Amino acid sequence: MTADMAFECLFVSRDPGVFGTISRILRDLAISTNLCLSSSKAFPQLAGGTTDLVVVDWEGESSSDLLHDIWKSTERKKPIIVAISTLGTPIPGAHIVLKKPVTAESGTKSLKAAYSRMLLDHRRHARYPLMISVEAVGDSNRAVPVTITDIGDGGLGLVTKLELIIGDILSFHLWLPGSIRSIYIEVRVLWTRDDGRVGCEFLRIPPVDINILHAWITRKSQIKKPVVAV
Repeated sequence: MTADMAFECLFVSRDPGVFGTISRILRDLAISTNLCLSSSKAFPQLAGGTTDLVVVDWEGESSSDLLHDIWKSTERKKPIIVAISTLGTPIPGAHIVLKKPVTAESGTKSLKAAYSRMLLDHRRHARYPLMISVEAVGDSNRAVPVTITDIGDGGLGLVTKLELIIGDILSFHLWLPGSIRSIYIEVRVLWTRDDGRVGCEFLRIPPVDINILHAWITRKSQIKKPVVAV
């Protein structure tokens, strides 16, 4: 995601005709585009995990190697992949295959589908920074002072000076900035670090409170709107 909250695409092609058609569609979808002329040179440009979409004009083995490198990479966030191919048959590692010759209609349909996938993926993985101290309740009603450092659609991060182990369950009330009231959250510890950082998944949130959380996340995840309907 770029600084202005537009999705970011790496477009891999040396065909001016394909680039002309696809780049116009990407622009209409408010997707920022970086161009790479060769699949064999594309992977280094994905370092850092900021790319949301890879559109690759299929070059055979080198393109297959690129998809393999993407999926075996250690980056937690993987881009949505659209392969442009003369065959139009499924390609291992590609979410969507766009058949050549590419038209404005077929390209728009495929890239709108990719956009919807990116939006869901972004909302699922995005984390929003917080720095809020609360007193959680752990096993046997143990008081556990924690500081919530980030929160997202499926969980949150925190730091604590007390020892937690994977599987521990914590519950607490959290007042999100700008919200009308606090929400009740129950989480389960997924991982811990020696420096006190802890990753948690949501275990239970009352329906009214989950609505408040989702509304808060929606306000925080404003993405540059496409100029066409998606």
